[in-house]
Amino acid sequence: MTYPIRKAALIPAAALAMVALSTGAVLAQEAEAAGGLDQTVNDAFASSTGWFVSLIFSNFPGTSFPWIVGWLVVAATIFTSYFGFIQFKAFPHSIALVKGDYSDPNDAGEVSHFQALATALSGTVGLGNIAGVAVAVSIGGPGATFWMIMCGLLGMATKFTECTLGVKYRNEYEDGTVSGGPMYYMTKGFAERGFFGGKILAVLFSIFCILGSFGGGNMFQSNQAHAQLVTVFGDFPGWITGLIFALLVFAVIIGGLKSIAKVTEKVVPFMGVLYVITALAIILLNFDQIGWAFGQIFAGAFTGLGVAGGFVGALIQGFRRAAFSNEAGVGSAAIAHSAVRTKEPITEGFVSLLEPFIDTVVICTMTALVIIITGQLVSDPNTGNYLLAEAGGAIQTVDGNTGVALTSAAFSSTFSWFRYVLAIAVIMFAFSTMISWSYYGLKAWTFLFGEGHTKEIVFKVIFCIFTWIGAAASLGPVIDFSDAAIFAMAVVNIIALYALMPIVRRELNSYVSRLKSGEIKKFV
Repeated sequence: MTYPIRKAALIPAAALAMVALSTGAVLAQEAEAAGGLDQTVNDAFASSTGWFVSLIFSNFPGTSFPWIVGWLVVAATIFTSYFGFIQFKAFPHSIALVKGDYSDPNDAGEVSHFQALATALSGTVGLGNIAGVAVAVSIGGPGATFWMIMCGLLGMATKFTECTLGVKYRNEYEDGTVSGGPMYYMTKGFAERGFFGGKILAVLFSIFCILGSFGGGNMFQSNQAHAQLVTVFGDFPGWITGLIFALLVFAVIIGGLKSIAKVTEKVVPFMGVLYVITALAIILLNFDQIGWAFGQIFAGAFTGLGVAGGFVGALIQGFRRAAFSNEAGVGSAAIAHSAVRTKEPITEGFVSLLEPFIDTVVICTMTALVIIITGQLVSDPNTGNYLLAEAGGAIQTVDGNTGVALTSAAFSSTFSWFRYVLAIAVIMFAFSTMISWSYYGLKAWTFLFGEGHTKEIVFKVIFCIFTWIGAAASLGPVIDFSDAAIFAMAVVNIIALYALMPIVRRELNSYVSRLKSGEIKKFV
């Protein structure tokens, strides 16, 4: 899943990346270079939208737990129970679907199950997996990893629910293209059940999605990619990076979803495998530490191991980072999965539940293990408790690293060349996130303004202009607002999921009975 730092909670490819990449100095220099206009835009957005940002990311009274995280986690728990732990029961069949065992090439849709999964993953797997995990572990201790895994497993049921609905209520056009996502199941699904308010929810969702695609899914990505390039190649103007990214993004998205899918099905596996193989190599080279590391994770999950806030601190950090990493409940993935070639909506629900597993359970856990095993967290040799830094309540780390610097230091302690791999990963993560969010924003745009080539071109040009702006300027409050808009999507989307989950269960029961009877057969 995928921004600037805020008091309560952050989304992966954003706030965590800000901490991670330590770009404050770079952004400050760009803000100064941009002059008064940049500051005027910042001030205008801060004064007019600050209330909205504070509302979305505020904590429950008397706690440090963001209410939006609770909203996502409670929903994931309800869906897990309602569908009988579907994420575990359907896992083997999900793998078979991704392999194409049940794929009929004559079904309506634009992309394969694998391509739909890769496109959705490209929007969630990103800087949060690199920097976000480091933030969680340095604040909540190794135990935060356990709660990240738990939240990821629960989120699989949410993805299953929203992506099934996305396919069931999508629009299919004569030219073979489709449009789907929360805005379509809000209007059609609510009408089918006789509920009021579906169109209102759909319009709100679409507005939030467009704003989020311009900011968190675009501007901040190009901004952080430029910041990472600066750390490797030295300082140079951000508009150069922005222009290159804008041209590359436009070259991909002008071809529509099939073009996007062709890129993501290559980029996502490559960057994911590269990162995981490097992590596995480090873990295996420190094989004798694996048992101890998992012991730290499980013990820390319930005791805190001396971390500020103890058990509660570990739980909050784990849930917070996982919820903002895999985007389960936000509704964005349902837009990508809706374009799959299938006549059975439930099949894409099965495929989509793999997304939080890969993003959070696998990749985030790998990052945490590397940080723990390589000894980046400083502990008391006598008690084994982790030592707290003087300020902020975080754990002391080697050389005071945090965010992506902590992850980089952990990997580089074994492989000195890893900082170059990390630079490539950050750029690829940013690029794949931008092209995926361009599709999410486009579908929200066409829902509001209608389908048509000209209308799509207008959106794509505007999107690429924002790509250039993101790398060239410091627009903190603008990104803050767009990030809040992304999680406002979750508020609207989950209301719809609660209303429509009986329809998903009906689809599930029908599919499972036909699968068991042999009516549904493999095509390979």
